[in-house]
Amino acid sequence: MNQSFTFQKLVFPGVYLIKPYIIRDSRGSFIKDYSKEAFAANDIKYDLKEVYYTESRKGVIRAIHFQSVKEQPKLIRCICGSIFEIIVDLRTDSPYFGQWRAFMLNGSNQDQILIPVGCGHGYIVLEDAIVSYKCAEKIYAEYDDGIIWNDREIAVQWPVHKIGGIDKIILSDKDRQLQTFAQYKIKLKTAMAAELTLT
Repeated sequence: MNQSFTFQKLVFPGVYLIKPYIIRDSRGSFIKDYSKEAFAANDIKYDLKEVYYTESRKGVIRAIHFQSVKEQPKLIRCICGSIFEIIVDLRTDSPYFGQWRAFMLNGSNQDQILIPVGCGHGYIVLEDAIVSYKCAEKIYAEYDDGIIWNDREIAVQWPVHKIGGIDKIILSDKDRQLQTFAQYKIKLKTAMAAELTLT
């Protein structure tokens, strides 16, 4: 089966569900999940700068992460296993500010999500998984930021029943100590007020 790239615009502006170019035959499959030309032909400017991978056990939650400065657009694909991927719109000028959407990404569908500047993302691992991140900006540890996975205001409905319940969740110490959405909004207001003062 020969399948070219397909690009589906989603509700959040700038977010796409992308099906990569796949050739399958009796030997297995060949997958091309990024092409600068194919993206540009669909009016998506995406200059790839870094690629990295995570290996995660079933039950891992990677909380809502983003870079506060030098924001990092990401193209996320689950190479094998299965994840419940979530995006949170953190753009204050967006009608969807503070809202989330979820997607099932796995080694069977090979779907990928393009996450633009201004959105955070995270996921819960439903089956041991390898996830690729194709990033249009480098990682800057000093700008790493995030919101706690179980924030009550954002209220992501994580499917913890699929991993055996909340007691099976695996979190890093860092993710346990992330800020709430309310704290994040206060930080934004403080930063905006400081900018106004300077001008």
